[in-house]
Amino acid sequence: MTRLLRIDASARITRSLTRELADRFTQSWRERRPLDEIVLRDVGANPPPIITEDWIAAAFAMDRSNDEQRLLALSDELIAEVASADIMVMATPMYNDGMPAALKAWFDQVVRIDKTFTFDLSRGDAPLEPIFAGKTLILLTSWGEFGFAAGEPNEGRDSLTPHVRTASRYLGVETIHQVGIEYQEFGDKRFEASRKAAFAALDPLVETVITALGLNSDRSKSAA
Repeated sequence: MTRLLRIDASARITRSLTRELADRFTQSWRERRPLDEIVLRDVGANPPPIITEDWIAAAFAMDRSNDEQRLLALSDELIAEVASADIMVMATPMYNDGMPAALKAWFDQVVRIDKTFTFDLSRGDAPLEPIFAGKTLILLTSWGEFGFAAGEPNEGRDSLTPHVRTASRYLGVETIHQVGIEYQEFGDKRFEASRKAAFAALDPLVETVITALGLNSDRSKSAA
């Protein structure tokens, strides 16, 4: 059985493009792999707390007190979800050119020394090494503007995508597939075309991931 971890980061519960993309992706996955487990983690609706000085001290402590263990309980829970996931489906809009605060808080809770990465100065100038490996990330995004690729009008202004790509490496992500919607704030024909293209890309993406992971697409089975 393959495990998917779905992470929703939009502050919008309704009218969220990224939630709609994630709904469509997971529906398509269930149609092909009905026995797989999909774990839902909605950080948009329930943001993790930001890390504090006490949290950092607890994370680095060798012998933790009961209070320190309680302080890290949510982090342990979130890391366990990542550890058990083969595929992460991360649905996130771009806010103010970057990552929503709730998603950043999630990353800060799960990228943790001796839990998701090790630190060893004997490795020279690259002391950090991920503990997990072989995970696939499906990144579903939306932008109010457009043209963030090289040579386009807003090149260099998308801090969301590179941040997610960099941070997810420390969660064992080795393969990333991205589908996004542009022009949301314009609401014109370009937006409708971008939206249509993004949703049309999801079914083929599901097949691509299933094939790449050597899984069977079996619509005849039921989880009932």
